[in-house]
Amino acid sequence: MKLYTVLSNEKEIVTVSGKSGALYPLNALNVNVSDMNELIAEWDNIREILTMNLSEINANESKYLSIALQDFKLLAPIPRPKQDVACLGVNYHDHKKEAAAGIDFVKTAETIYFAKRVNRANDPGGLIPNYDFVDSLDYEAELGVIIGKDAFHVTPEEARSYIFGYTVINDVSARNVQKRHQQWYLGKSLDGYTPMGPCIVTLDEIGDPHDLDIRCYVNDELRQNSNTKYMITTVEEAISELSQGMTLQSGTVIATGTPAGVAMGMNPPIWLQSGDTVRCEIENIGILENTVQ
Repeated sequence: MKLYTVLSNEKEIVTVSGKSGALYPLNALNVNVSDMNELIAEWDNIREILTMNLSEINANESKYLSIALQDFKLLAPIPRPKQDVACLGVNYHDHKKEAAAGIDFVKTAETIYFAKRVNRANDPGGLIPNYDFVDSLDYEAELGVIIGKDAFHVTPEEARSYIFGYTVINDVSARNVQKRHQQWYLGKSLDGYTPMGPCIVTLDEIGDPHDLDIRCYVNDELRQNSNTKYMITTVEEAISELSQGMTLQSGTVIATGTPAGVAMGMNPPIWLQSGDTVRCEIENIGILENTVQ
């Protein structure tokens, strides 16, 4: 199923999509949660009744459209992640090649992990801030993985059972800040630099996460065009490696890296400018679109 967080009547509400695309508040399906993090944590207790009631709606949706939300603003599915977003750097073969020209150590490094501080995830349709100290603003379309239950010392074979679902992430990056500090935390953690959405698609509806088309457009120009099968470190391997010495709490978000086509890899680079629209798309999940302020 597809799960969304929306703002309606000044309240953040978790909703689920019916087969027509209409969004139904979970409390109308006899599920009461305060936010998406609570839904994920309580999923084992909630899933059966939510699935049953959603099936009833889908069987005769015209009868139930009156309880669907009519007026709302789409928010990031997890507006406030519990922990920093865990990220994989240069995790596609083609992006590793283009990044190596400007970042020497990626040629020989094993999987690169870093974090994004997320005060609040940016919403679908939200503005990406254009800070005056950033002169090289970049985009990165990425598959986001949502952990469903606390994971510690998990094997790659066990990892799939710890996944709740998937989303789309734009790992917005200030390249000049990233390079100046010789690490990536600050250049990727500025407020507004983690657009996420439009929804979370639960594990059962994705199938193989390593066979999804992934694209990014800037002002309708195709910049990134790849498939998740070209990841170097798989989703399951990343969950396992990250969990060997630290707990990934339920609701933890992992950004799995981006394919080639970012501005940094262009010659010359074409950085994002005010008014540019960035559209990230991942097959079976949806479209995440944001405009630079």
